[in-house]
Amino acid sequence: MNSFGRIFRVSIFGESHGKSVGVVIDGVRPGISISKEDFEADLSRRRGGSVRGSTTRSESDIPEFFSGVCDGKTTGAPLAVIFANNNTMSKDYSEFKSHPRPGHSDFAAMKKYNGFNDIRGGGHFSARLTAGLVAAGVIAKKMLDGVTFNAELISAGGRKDVSEAVEEALKASDSIGGLIECRINGVRCGIGEPFFGSVESEIARILFSIPAVKGVEFGAGMKSSEMKGSEFNDKFIDSTGKTSSNNSGGINGGIANGNEIIFRAAFRPTPSIFSAQNTFNFASGKMEELVIKGRHDSCVALRAPVIVEAAAAIALCDLYLSAQR
Repeated sequence: MNSFGRIFRVSIFGESHGKSVGVVIDGVRPGISISKEDFEADLSRRRGGSVRGSTTRSESDIPEFFSGVCDGKTTGAPLAVIFANNNTMSKDYSEFKSHPRPGHSDFAAMKKYNGFNDIRGGGHFSARLTAGLVAAGVIAKKMLDGVTFNAELISAGGRKDVSEAVEEALKASDSIGGLIECRINGVRCGIGEPFFGSVESEIARILFSIPAVKGVEFGAGMKSSEMKGSEFNDKFIDSTGKTSSNNSGGINGGIANGNEIIFRAAFRPTPSIFSAQNTFNFASGKMEELVIKGRHDSCVALRAPVIVEAAAAIALCDLYLSAQR
């Protein structure tokens, strides 16, 4: 499925090297001021070529509104935002149908769609489609008045010195993963729909839809399995519900408790690497050397903080609207 949400419903579409990618957003409140300039700050953070180690493919990503906007205001109808694909090099991907990239979606997608999937640039499985997620996140942030988001890459390749780690990966013609931490403030206490609509489950569900995300943890996360209750418990220190620690990551029982929501998302290394790999060729029936060409991120997590923010904003916006019913 290509849609997320019950009331604030986001549907993405397109392929990496198709004519365009985009998003349709339902549940947008009418009367919100909206312009192309509103999207530039977040889209520029996601854009290729913005930092060393990211893909050199750079799209202008100028949003075109096809519905849901009139005279600079949202109408309440589904909002359709489209981004044209102009900077593509499809010839670099032709061989992957017979000689799929290790770790990529190439093989699994061919099996699922009987070989009819668009393999150019990864097709519908490309991180290119996250432009639509970021656009939806811009709208969600507008609707979440008073809620702030701050995501940052806190390590890459297991190291805090991100620049140094990226440089080493580039020199080795390899790729590295990264860990992104997101902090959200201003979420109203009581938001969340247990059991299956909890704050954790909704945020985690959309985070795992971001290409390359392989792990998500809230608060103390995995370390909580090593802690005692006396260590983990967040003690209340005033009548507002503020706590002395935040091992729960701002969530108890699946419900926002009014403290800062903290989570981390682990991004795997980009599967498209420039060093030769010995892998099975399905056309020849033999193990053969695969050398990948094209333009790829050495660390896909470099451009991902704004995508993580957008995903969290979409999930929370849907939970806020659900709480109003």
